[in-house]
Amino acid sequence: MSEAPDPEVIELATKVFDLARQGETEALAAYIDAGVPANLTNDRGDTLVMLAAYHGHAPAVKALIARGAEPDRANDRGQTPLAGAVFKGEDAVIRALLAGGANPEAGTPSAVDTARMFGKTDLLELFGSQ
Repeated sequence: MSEAPDPEVIELATKVFDLARQGETEALAAYIDAGVPANLTNDRGDTLVMLAAYHGHAPAVKALIARGAEPDRANDRGQTPLAGAVFKGEDAVIRALLAGGANPEAGTPSAVDTARMFGKTDLLELFGSQ
C-alpha cells in the first residue's frame, strides 16, 4: 500500500509550477537553489522548463537550464520545450533553449517538424534544417 502524497509537498509543487507558468524567475530560481528538483514534472510530464517555455518566459528558461534543468526533456506526449516554443512563436524562448543546448530534432513532433508544419523557414534556417 503506497503512502498518500504529503499535502504540503503537493502545495509546494503547485506553487513552483505556477511560478514557471508566470515567469517568476527570481522566485523560481530561489526554490531550485533551495533544493526543488530542476527537472520536476507535473502529472502530464511537463517540466518547469516546458511550462516557462510554453508561456513565453525566456529569463525563467535560462535560469532553469543554468540550474541543471534538461532543455530537451519531453512530456508524456513526446513534446519538447523547443517544439512548444516554436508552436507558440516564442522567439526569445527558442533562442534561450538553443543556447542552453536544446536539440531541434528531439521530440515528437520535433521543433524542426513543427517549424516545417507551420512554414517557419526562418526557424528551419536557425536550426540548420531546410
